[in-house]
Amino acid sequence: MLSFLGRRNSEADPVGSALAQFVSGYSIEVMPRTVAKVEDFAALFPAATRVYVAHIEGTPIEDMVSTAKRLSGNGFAVMPHLPARIIENAAMLEEWLTRYREEAGIDQALLLAGGVAKPYGEFESSMDLMETGLFEKFGFRRLHVAGHPEGNKDISPDGSTAVMDAALAFKQAFHERTGIDMAIATQFAFDAKPVIAWAERIAANGITLPIHIGVAGPAKLQTLLKYALACGVGPSMRVLQRRAADVTKLMLPYEPTEMLEELAAYLADHPDSLIKQVHCFPLGGIRASADWASRTTAAAEIG
Repeated sequence: MLSFLGRRNSEADPVGSALAQFVSGYSIEVMPRTVAKVEDFAALFPAATRVYVAHIEGTPIEDMVSTAKRLSGNGFAVMPHLPARIIENAAMLEEWLTRYREEAGIDQALLLAGGVAKPYGEFESSMDLMETGLFEKFGFRRLHVAGHPEGNKDISPDGSTAVMDAALAFKQAFHERTGIDMAIATQFAFDAKPVIAWAERIAANGITLPIHIGVAGPAKLQTLLKYALACGVGPSMRVLQRRAADVTKLMLPYEPTEMLEELAAYLADHPDSLIKQVHCFPLGGIRASADWASRTTAAAEIG
């Protein structure tokens, strides 16, 4: 095994080495109920891995905070979701931030609108959360925001980009005004080309926030198709459709390796790109994603 990995990290295989370097430092997304099923979470991921904790509608804040506390205690950089549309008002947001800070030592979060059609209260978007001033008050040092390389039909049903471009400009200005570290964590995609085109376009619009590209971890094709349809994945769905038509691949689990190899090769020629890191959605299970990441990054560790 070592000799194989050593060959991948040699000059004979620069793509493998570039991929390993790109995936190193990846982040991953989990839910409280999945974390509760893992006895030794620290055995799955490298120390200090950033772990996003998804806040699904109906999840009690107590479960979110206790999960964040457990993961933080295991040495991970924990980033809970704060979905604007399920937070009723500023008082509730302040209560949640107080609990995260005091009970779990959390000082970073992912801000997003949330997958709820009708807001519970006064907040509709991540920008509404930012405008409260509470993240500065509670000393949050890092905030991530959502990005949509292939668009978002819930935001712009006609496929236009004006609303999302204005939102990114607002978040860029917030970063510059507050000095809080920020990044864009994207929806998962299956094709590097629209991701690259989007990254180049927003950079040309003056955005400097680093991009953490969302990818789907290893999973069965049927699972990926289900999630892709539910989450509104755009043109890169064609990658899955082509795979479904290929009987030689139909029964094999999908892995994001090919897409990430293409991105790694692009970054080697464009080191100033906003694309900086990989963010994994473990749609086929936490362990499957952990094993894939471990195999993929081993070449970088050996080299």
